[in-house]
Amino acid sequence: MSDTMSNLLKQAQEIQKRLQEVQEAAAAKQVTGSAGGGMVVATATGRGEVVALKIDREVVDPDDVEMLQDLVVAATNQALRAAQEMMKQAMAEVTGGIDIPGLL
Repeated sequence: MSDTMSNLLKQAQEIQKRLQEVQEAAAAKQVTGSAGGGMVVATATGRGEVVALKIDREVVDPDDVEMLQDLVVAATNQALRAAQEMMKQAMAEVTGGIDIPGLL
């Protein structure tokens, strides 16, 4: 194997190692999303897993369950988008902003 090829392989392995480290670090972080002026707050990890949901008592109305459902969905989606963006930014630090298909 030529020195150039060997160097490229070493660089690829280093990038792969750094990507894994960044993914693990971002996965351990948490982000939140909220709806209804903070009446519903969802917390997700960088892995995109919802780990907590806070619902203010004032928004619980047995006669309007649909509104509560909409707020939960909106807060959860916002948290998941924030988690995805956090992971995307973390990866961009390693890849120098190069979009690598299938990375996320």
